[in-house]
Amino acid sequence: MKVLRPHSVDDALELYERHPDAVPLAGGTDFMVAWNGGSENGRLILDLSALASWRRIRDTPSMLRLGALVTHWQLQQETLVKKKFPLLVDACATIGGRQIQSRGTLGGNIANASPAGDTFAPLAVYDARVRLRSAAGRRKLPFMDVFAGVKKTHLRPGELIELVELDFPKKPARQFFRKVGTRSASAISKTVAAGLLWLRRDGTVRELRFALGSMAPTVRRLYSVESFLLGKKPTPRVVKEAVALLEADVDPIDDLRSTRFYRMEVSRNLLRAFLRSGS
Repeated sequence: MKVLRPHSVDDALELYERHPDAVPLAGGTDFMVAWNGGSENGRLILDLSALASWRRIRDTPSMLRLGALVTHWQLQQETLVKKKFPLLVDACATIGGRQIQSRGTLGGNIANASPAGDTFAPLAVYDARVRLRSAAGRRKLPFMDVFAGVKKTHLRPGELIELVELDFPKKPARQFFRKVGTRSASAISKTVAAGLLWLRRDGTVRELRFALGSMAPTVRRLYSVESFLLGKKPTPRVVKEAVALLEADVDPIDDLRSTRFYRMEVSRNLLRAFLRSGS
């Protein structure tokens, strides 16, 4: 195995342009497992660990910018992240143990494009944007447009994830994160849910965002459910109708960790619990 170790962003982009088959390495928490298993032998590695500028968290009056190499542990310690984006903090706290959280990075998690990415449901409901960079320049993608399938993204050859942007949201009336796994700790998720709800003074829904992970090849926003609830009070009857729409937005998978039936039942229960939590 040959490892390229750039010490600046420009060097990294130049090397990646010259070696588009190289594997970008951030925290390496997934890659090292595959490598130890023998599936990555002989690969050319682009080690990004020396890019200090991509380990920073910066704020502006309207948003937070999270460098691609920010770790899950770092996100849990940042006061502004805890205050403005608690669902992301909750998700980071469920990713493996302390060692994995201290190595795994936000950008690496996204680029890995696992269906079971625990940060993906919170990033989906926070309407995150992903800024990409290559030797040719920069571009942005809405978070939901990054993924093309299992372990596949819409990044172009030579592009690396530079940072993630999160606009500061108005304080929601309700917020929700839940990870369902075989164990209560260090488990790969069977289902992950995140939700944000804003209500008008009369109790009707002003805005709802709800996302599910580990249900399909990519994270899913429940757009049909969200649209249905706009302007309605989440009464038991309305909630029942909303939960019935879940299948319009997601078709769960069967895999080694769970069945389609179980995932659908759990997801219905999570959505129902969130919508009825204020009643």
